[in-house]
Amino acid sequence: MSKITKAKVDSLAPPKSGQKYLWDAELRGFGVRVLPSGLKAFLLQYRNADGQSRRMVLGRYGVLTVEQARSEARVKLGVVARGGDPVVDRNNARGAPTVAEICDWYLQEAESGRLLGSRRRPIKASTLRMDRSRIERHIKPLVGNKKVRSLSAPMIAEMQADIASGKSASTKGSGRGRDTIGGAGAASRSISTLHSILEHAVRLGKIEANPARGVRRIGSKQRTRRLNTSEIVAIGQAIRTAAAQGDHPGGLTAVVLILLTGFRLMEAQGLRREWLDHDRGCITFPDTKSDGQVRVIGRRALAILMEHPETSGSPFFFPSARTDSHYKQVPDLVARLCQIARLDGVTPHVFRHTFASIAGDLGYSELTIAALLGHGKRGVTQGYIHIDELLQSAADATSERIAGLLFGADGA
Repeated sequence: MSKITKAKVDSLAPPKSGQKYLWDAELRGFGVRVLPSGLKAFLLQYRNADGQSRRMVLGRYGVLTVEQARSEARVKLGVVARGGDPVVDRNNARGAPTVAEICDWYLQEAESGRLLGSRRRPIKASTLRMDRSRIERHIKPLVGNKKVRSLSAPMIAEMQADIASGKSASTKGSGRGRDTIGGAGAASRSISTLHSILEHAVRLGKIEANPARGVRRIGSKQRTRRLNTSEIVAIGQAIRTAAAQGDHPGGLTAVVLILLTGFRLMEAQGLRREWLDHDRGCITFPDTKSDGQVRVIGRRALAILMEHPETSGSPFFFPSARTDSHYKQVPDLVARLCQIARLDGVTPHVFRHTFASIAGDLGYSELTIAALLGHGKRGVTQGYIHIDELLQSAADATSERIAGLLFGADGA
């Protein structure tokens, strides 16, 4: 037995069967193995702190040089000297979860109600829908196959930049749904989602550390787009055109409802008939972005809801034509209306902002507008309190003003 050199490894002839070994005379446990195929690999054999014999492959000859393999062997033996076990460490690393596996674990636990959100309550279904979308559209395609333990803050920052630049963008093809376009907002929210998922995993012992901690998220500009009076008129004309062309009547009514109430997208799409209190002119949402709320609506909005035909067996004002759930294509419908009206940069949130802006134009205070939009803390328990006349007056005046622009002076 002598020191392993390149010449000795090159001259090591493969056996006819089995394996042949050459062990180093200077570094105990370091050796090279050759198979009948001629494949040669560097090995390290040692005993761990419990006296168990271990053998591990350091790497193939040709991929590693003799000196590189010798240096790697010294590092591993240093771990052994400190009481570690490189074979166990390697096995643990191979079994460590990937980002995709942790994301799947999070969705399963959250959907079952076993994970609690920031308010120590089960995570809302609406939040999980958005989380799943960001996971499937951005996180998995970019880092899903990476081990969580291999992630670093710079890698996550790079992922954020990739989402912002559209690297994870994709088209829906011929299926349902919308295109994935990325952008700064999607990038920042995806990093927030990943950070939250990894925090849950750390807290419950699935991983040791959250590599997303400390990653700076891209700041988003405050959205100030609102429809001016001529644009509201154009949207009204587009709604009538779309109705004549056979677009979903429930979807079109949902669009009008958002404009007349300032409801959030999911509040309007998922509105249930049981939540409407006709006598008091309000909607009692059992759960919103800001928890349960009583939301006052104007008489014009109330009339549109009361006139909208009921679908037998469905609890929703705007049921889906394909499933037992509610209609979910308002964003697509808004995009079509904007094509007809030749408007750019308009989303359902712009309609909500337009409602708030019109209320401001009419002279109502920020506090009143916040209550109309559900920003104020008007909880479900206040459902037993008389709705003040000022709030009702503000809802009536704002919805009447917008309806007049949408439908014309005659309200048709």
